[in-house]
Amino acid sequence: MAPDPSDEIAYDRRRLRQWARGRARSAGLERRDLLKLFAAVSAAGPLGLTATEAAARESTDAASPGIVKPLPPEVFTVRGTNAETNFASLRGTGLLTPTDHFFVRNHTATPRIDAADWRLKVWGGGLTGGPVEFGYDELRALPSVSRTLFVECAGNGRSFYTTQQGQQVTGTAWTLGAVGVARWRGVRLADVLHRAGIGRHAVDVLPRGLDDEVVSNGVNLGRVRRPLPVTKALDDVLLAYEMNGEPLPPDHGHPVRVIAPGWVGISSVKWVGDIEVSDEPLYTPWNTDMYRLFGAAYPPGGSAPLTRQTLKSAFELASGATLPAHRRTVLTGRSWSGGAPVRRVDVSTDAGSTWRRARLHDAPRRGSWVRWSTPWVPHERGPAVLLARATDATGRVQPPTAVHNTQGYLFDAVVRHPVTVV
Repeated sequence: MAPDPSDEIAYDRRRLRQWARGRARSAGLERRDLLKLFAAVSAAGPLGLTATEAAARESTDAASPGIVKPLPPEVFTVRGTNAETNFASLRGTGLLTPTDHFFVRNHTATPRIDAADWRLKVWGGGLTGGPVEFGYDELRALPSVSRTLFVECAGNGRSFYTTQQGQQVTGTAWTLGAVGVARWRGVRLADVLHRAGIGRHAVDVLPRGLDDEVVSNGVNLGRVRRPLPVTKALDDVLLAYEMNGEPLPPDHGHPVRVIAPGWVGISSVKWVGDIEVSDEPLYTPWNTDMYRLFGAAYPPGGSAPLTRQTLKSAFELASGATLPAHRRTVLTGRSWSGGAPVRRVDVSTDAGSTWRRARLHDAPRRGSWVRWSTPWVPHERGPAVLLARATDATGRVQPPTAVHNTQGYLFDAVVRHPVTVV
């Protein structure tokens, strides 16, 4: 029986065992260097700054984030090489995140690539023949598909482990704005792989970006790359060249990027330049020491590499906003899940003592979010706490607290949103 493309947990557990036994190949990095990084994480905690330290650095990094598009402060909070969307700026913008509001996650800096010179090389032992190359026009000449999908950083919501749960984590101190929904147009990765001659013996598909190489703790990790199981690659992954009806902008992967529906953002490699199709298991730093869960709730060697995103909700309202007493206010927000469509959202205006069902403004769809609203007439002046809690089609409900992991990934708890009534 063919493997289930949705069974990522079993796949990743198998890969993890293969890596531990030396049967998985390190793609583009010496095994001794990868083992050094892996040992540092599992023994002493994750690499990088704590979220508190990262937040402290943001003001000094804001002058030159390596991002091409304008970053007006009412729309973005600059976080090092990244830019987080301020959720309040999305109110009234529609289902799709406007491209000029879409968050930016860069490991280094946005490269400027001329589509006319760009080539995509598909190669590796998992092909039945030799390497195959596609130019930009050749790729666009293939049958195209369009899909409305979110892309979300695995660390979205990371800061709430510290501010809400009192737990230290490392990495960029995102609130909830490292997510966006766009209408992506491109070709199915499966079509490209079949044209390149993918064989039945292929097991992993590794897209690699064209941005600068990443250096961490003195080790050159190479360019960003994250292997996909061949079943995922042949299932629903896109090679996108348009975003919201326009060619991809530089910050969002021009000329071509990967879109891996429902999976953590590192799987949706930007500025893709080559794809290795391997006949043996692959590992990179982006699914060994990074993008896995470490901490007391997980095995000593960490969890399996992250795949699906989790369940979240956010108000389209600034934290600490001032609202008038005895007047009707319409609270709005968005909820999304990597596992299944969101079918219900409940809102509390009294820190969770009572809940009311919000009105959904979009049909629940896999891979997208739903917008919602509920009216509120506050009667008591002073501080108040708003909560939004989503339920998806599998019955999963956002919990009151998230299970801690040292790198602050996959925060899924209900977020406490403070406001003041005057």
